[in-house]
This record gives sequence, structure tokens and C-alpha cells, in this order.
Amino acid sequence: MIVLEAGDARASIARQGAEIVELELGGTQLLWRPDPAVWNETAPLLFPVVGWTKDQRVRVGDAIYPLGLHGFARHRAFEVAEKGADRVRLTLKSDAATRALYPFDFNFTVDYLLSETAVSVVLGVENSGAMPMPYACGLHPGFRWPFAAGAPEDYALRFAEDEGPFVPVIRSGGLISRLKRKVPLVDKILPLLPELFENDALCFLNAASRAVRFEAPDGAAIVVETENFPHFGIWCRPGNGYLCIEEWTGHSDPEDFAGDLFAKPSMRILPPGARERHAARFAYEKAVPDPGLAAPPKTDT
Repeated sequence: MIVLEAGDARASIARQGAEIVELELGGTQLLWRPDPAVWNETAPLLFPVVGWTKDQRVRVGDAIYPLGLHGFARHRAFEVAEKGADRVRLTLKSDAATRALYPFDFNFTVDYLLSETAVSVVLGVENSGAMPMPYACGLHPGFRWPFAAGAPEDYALRFAEDEGPFVPVIRSGGLISRLKRKVPLVDKILPLLPELFENDALCFLNAASRAVRFEAPDGAAIVVETENFPHFGIWCRPGNGYLCIEEWTGHSDPEDFAGDLFAKPSMRILPPGARERHAARFAYEKAVPDPGLAAPPKTDT
């Protein structure tokens, strides 16, 4: 386990999957602790695909590869390339095992930088091969819910920009339907009602927002800011104490898609030798004391 510290802030990162598994900011533990009976991960990294693939496989040219949900990076041990008290860079490079699942050469890097109020995560994707490379990547942090005062149903998401209130219906196998369903998103605010997640994730594809606030009723908030991630996925298994606010460059296969990986909607195509950067920042804001509850000033007697 790799431990980062910055003042009172602390983060722990596993080499397996380069997954951040503990994050303490402002004296508060923000991340979900895995439960094998519910969800046995905390904040997996997604690469080289995001979401579900039809029948847990992809086609490249005339060949079929067994590449399933969220790819393979979360199951691989990363190497530590650089390490400081408050930062670390981890790397994963293609090898015979990855090429059996995904026939491309790559360098995938993950940088974590901790401050007293936030952690920044930067994903770097480099095509180290001689051919164009289709890819998708993402972050999948599971935050405690509730993480501050109040009941879970009193929490809400506040988007930075206006978003449409319709999200895709999720079909069997996690595939994206052309049908939409309406969610109670009004004036940028989405109340977090448990029934929202009874049919899998809420997928805000090509979102206008680059930031979203996960707000507690006492004013505390986890703030998620993104760079070069066009999609948000919001997911949980209701009633189990966590909420995932996911940042994606790609998404699950559409239900009617059966084409080549190069043709899958939302995949990025990286030329040989090219590199792309995707980043997010997770910050914590403490509750603001209610001035009406402050002790009255003392008076002379």
C-alpha cells in the first residue's frame, strides 16, 4: 500500500489496479470500504474500455477478444515510477497478457497528488505501437453516503451547468438503450432518491457540466471537478452506504451495436506515438456553521 500525506490529509493507494482505497480530508473518511456482499471495490480505474461490452467481448478486424466490463487495468499490478510524500505516479504497460485481450501497445499512467483539501488524479494514455489505438478510460470513485450529517435521502447532486432530465434506459447486460427515462433533475439539482438506481446507473452522456457537487443537508460537500471527461455515471446499489460519481471518456456498448472496436460510439482513436491526458479533482468542503446557532454574546452584569 502506498500512503500519501499532506498536512492532516491522508490517502492510501494500492498497487493492484492503482486504486485509491482510503481518502481522509478535513478529518473525514470519504471513500466506501469494500463489502464482498455488496460491491468489493472502492475506486477502480477503467481502461481500455468503459462500461459493458456485448457478450463480454470486442471485435478488432476479423478477431474477437474477451474484453469485458471496464477493461483489465483494475485487475493488474502497476509499477511505481515516482513517489513523494504527497504524490505518486504508477504505470501499466502492455504485455503478452494484455495483448491477448486488447491487441494494442500502450503506456497507461496514473498520477495522484494530495493536498490538505483535495486529491487530484491524472490519467495518461500513450499509444506506444505502430497502429492507431481505440481506447476509453475512466474513474469510478465510490463515496460514503452519507459522509456527513443527515439521512441518505436528504442528499443531492448539484451540477455546474444545466443538464437535460433524460438519461438512457439500461438494458440487460448493462447495454445502452435508445430509449430514455426522466429523472427529477430541476435547476441543476438531482435529489438522490434510492429508487433512481433500481435500474442500474444514471448515464449523463456528453454532459454540459465539468463539475458536480455531492451535497449533504448540513452544507458539507464532496466536489468533483473534471478535465477531458465528457460523461458522468452515477451508480450505487441502493441502501448500502455508497454513491459512485464516475468520470468517463466512453460508455457501455449500445444495445444494437455489433461493430468493430474502432467504430464503437465514444471511443477515442489515438495515433501512433500520441498521448492523451484526462484529469479529475475530488475536494471536500466542511459544513458551514449556522450563524443562528452561535452562542449569544456575553453581556456585563
